[in-house]
Amino acid sequence: MGARARQQGGSAIQATSTGGHPSLHTVKPLGRTLFNRVFAAIYALSILALLFYHAKTLFYSPALVSFSVTLALLISDLVLAFFWKTSAFCGVRARRSDWFPQHIIYESMKVKVERVLERGEVDDENITSGQEREAFNKWADSFTRQDHPAVIQVLLDASKDRDIAGYSMPNLIYVSREKNKASPHHFKAGALNALLRVSSNMTNAPIILTLDCDFCSNDPQTLLRAMCYLCDPAIRSTLAYVQFPQIYRGINKNDIYCGEFKRLFVINTMGMDGVEGPNYVGTGCFFHRRSFFGSPSSLISPEIPELSPDHVVDKPIQSQSVLALAHQVADCNYENQTDWGSKIGFRYGSLVEDYYTGFRLQCEGWKSILCNPERPAFFGHVPINLADALNQQKRWSIGLLEVAFSKHSPATFGVRSKGILMGLGYAQLAFWAIWSIPITTYAFLPQLALLNQVSIFPKVSESWFFLYAFLFLGAYGQDCLDFVLAGGSVQRWWNDQRFWHIRGVTCYLFGSIEFFLKFLGISASGFTVTSKAVDAEQSKRYEQGIFEFGVHSPMFVTLTMAAIINLISFSQGLGEVFRGNDLEGLFMQMFISGFAVVNCWPIYEAIALRNDNGKMPIKTTIMATLLAGALYMAASFIFKPLGISNGGFAVTNEVVDDEQGKRYDQGNFEF
Repeated sequence: MGARARQQGGSAIQATSTGGHPSLHTVKPLGRTLFNRVFAAIYALSILALLFYHAKTLFYSPALVSFSVTLALLISDLVLAFFWKTSAFCGVRARRSDWFPQHIIYESMKVKVERVLERGEVDDENITSGQEREAFNKWADSFTRQDHPAVIQVLLDASKDRDIAGYSMPNLIYVSREKNKASPHHFKAGALNALLRVSSNMTNAPIILTLDCDFCSNDPQTLLRAMCYLCDPAIRSTLAYVQFPQIYRGINKNDIYCGEFKRLFVINTMGMDGVEGPNYVGTGCFFHRRSFFGSPSSLISPEIPELSPDHVVDKPIQSQSVLALAHQVADCNYENQTDWGSKIGFRYGSLVEDYYTGFRLQCEGWKSILCNPERPAFFGHVPINLADALNQQKRWSIGLLEVAFSKHSPATFGVRSKGILMGLGYAQLAFWAIWSIPITTYAFLPQLALLNQVSIFPKVSESWFFLYAFLFLGAYGQDCLDFVLAGGSVQRWWNDQRFWHIRGVTCYLFGSIEFFLKFLGISASGFTVTSKAVDAEQSKRYEQGIFEFGVHSPMFVTLTMAAIINLISFSQGLGEVFRGNDLEGLFMQMFISGFAVVNCWPIYEAIALRNDNGKMPIKTTIMATLLAGALYMAASFIFKPLGISNGGFAVTNEVVDDEQGKRYDQGNFEF
């Protein structure tokens, strides 16, 4: 995927915007844009040839099993073609832009928090000011995380508080919205809307930064960089937000869990930036407050004037009327019979409120910009064990599918609203979880066919073999090139593609299943927050690049099944080679199995070679082995009784004579 990158440069290059105002940023095409376009055209023709081959084979399949195998491969390749196409569309307009522009306190706070956690309550010795006492007086023993009133406390008042040099301190206000088990709280989107309303009433600043609790600032120039776009007269009237990439600290050298999400947060995001702007990724984003209240040309007025983006705050933030209204708009039932969550504010309807909100804003006519400086603007933390990483991405998969199959689906509503480029760019993310179809198919079907000596791909001597080889090498080559040009290493790219395969048979698969169960009204597991807490031994293994299993999970069962099936099929194929059998028709299946075995090495290591607490649980291994055996027997039952030969892709259980072969070559049916 091509990109429009914003990188910190040396000298500033100014341009003149419309209206005679000096532009605060410039854009220019990236050098690899032409290559992306030429390669995309060639690759698209190759995909069409592959689909023609599948269709022809499907049409002439003489047996049900060969028809079913071909159909499964066709569906898988159609999904792969869809994702490649949506990625390629984002690369046709790649461009680059440039802009012009307390440790002691922390340790004290840390000790205080640890003591409170040990005792289970906040006692008098931990309360050091009247403001703190006022805040804690509102809490009672009966309050829980899901049932408590609104708490709004002014910690710093810009009109009164000064630093040691005498300069005014910024306003700092603690907000905890009211929660009640009888009222839906809409998770993070609901919390952000409560903050949006409270801040509208108390300060109503025109620029808003959203930042997750596990992120921190890394560059004091970040605000100035964002303002170069937000204040540019050429674009500010339609600019909704400036998105900074999610960058993480604490990732081990080779990023074994693909924690930096370079394709999701950098490569694909920069590609969308070259069209009409990147998607909102939930953190590190500066918004124009106005963008939450209707399209650029049509303001949607909120239910009370104090919440309007044009409202001028003319009262002290600690005045009784301001605080009373702040508590009112933080009430758990305030949004009833209002446009909040549907037409105003952050949008409800998906677990991935960030993606959905950014998508809806762009469909309303707003644009966005990616700012990608060399020095990361913010640093975050990622899960460093496999179970947490997969659970996080399973939640994302469910939320994205909620958007994909809604009335606002990017494939339909998005294409109509924003055109095919942006529509398909968002669709690629929305249908993220259906990667599970081709990945799971290619993780099991060729291997089970190989175990039964059934060839389902062209022979090495056939011309169609070279089409498969080009599609594989072309896709992997471009992916590696994009990854390295985006600042990654080859080793990290290898781990990235490995984890893509892992996700396909785990979180993508289970996320899809859970979504469709939910769609059918069948109860599934609820929302879980990803843990970032780790113990010392787990952290040590992560730094050494060792996969962390440790606990039983259904997702580990399917992953281990795939590892076992691939190892056995590859071993059997090698055995046939050593016995001197001609396996020309099975070469591609052996290659796929061998490629999977190399990628599955950490799993084999966790099953057989490790004794630490992060090894694969015995329960998982036993369950996966039994299920893999059952799958093999089922495949044998399907393949072997039919007597399918391994002579080529179009398999048959009949002995073919010369006349019959001649009629087949002429395209005539044989009855």
